[in-house]
Amino acid sequence: MHPATRAHWQIHFCVLLWGFTAILGKLITLPAMALVTWRMLIVVGALALVPRVWRALRAMPARLIAAYAGIGVLVALHWVTFYASIKLSNASVGATCIALGTAFTALLEPALTGTRFRFRDLALGIAVLPGVALVVGGVPADMRAGIAMGALSALLVAAFGSLNKRLVEHGDALTVTGIELASGTAALVLLAPLADLLWPGQGEGLFALPSPRDTAYLLALALGCTLLPYALSLVALRHMSAFAAQLAVNLEPVYAVVLAILLLDEQRELTPLFYAGVAILLAAVFAYPLLHRRTRIEHADMLAASEAKGTLD
Repeated sequence: MHPATRAHWQIHFCVLLWGFTAILGKLITLPAMALVTWRMLIVVGALALVPRVWRALRAMPARLIAAYAGIGVLVALHWVTFYASIKLSNASVGATCIALGTAFTALLEPALTGTRFRFRDLALGIAVLPGVALVVGGVPADMRAGIAMGALSALLVAAFGSLNKRLVEHGDALTVTGIELASGTAALVLLAPLADLLWPGQGEGLFALPSPRDTAYLLALALGCTLLPYALSLVALRHMSAFAAQLAVNLEPVYAVVLAILLLDEQRELTPLFYAGVAILLAAVFAYPLLHRRTRIEHADMLAASEAKGTLD
């Protein structure tokens, strides 16, 4: 299988697993910051038991470790705002807002990775916006704060996704995961007092032991929906752009909405406008590979014509 094709299958498998994160985030009763802190701690603890991670860490330059640690802070803030969005609205809305990340990534990836700016990517990113607008119009007014938090989460995911794309070739995927999530955990501990001032109750009991029910959900969230897909997505990024990966992530709300209907009965809180918006997001996801394939074919035809001309000349 071609590496690029394998990467697309890998990222879609990751997205399927991430579809469960919104559901688990709604089921876990902890505040957003405590939830994310425990999620990260469990993953870091599991990775600390892997000798390969320590060997790669010792061989990594301090400057690169610092760069991954900085990205980890963005990851932590993304997850906090993501789960805050879910707590302020519901799982379907919180997951759908992540689709805004395509427009943000189309703008940020060229600036952060030095790749060529593509108007096609920006156009697809903008095409997602009417879908998000319909999603906003399809929720009750008291959920709008959750949408605003979700938009901030999408900006953060575009930033750390683009930065990971820039640095992904320089480190082992499991080691990078450990560095980023360990630094993210440390950042949340330091930010807990500030969080309490901005949003009372968030930093409270950051390390209080979760209930047995929450513990079971946290283990599923950390190991099944974080450690595996996070490391796998870093591997996939070596063979695809951050924009292509982020566009595939637009399928996450589709999985999340279906799961929320089946498990949380959330369809009673949403209107047909919401589902129309999800349909637009889905169309953008499937349009990208078609346009990308057409561009590759046209490029191949032009190259062949150029080579033939050179032979004739």
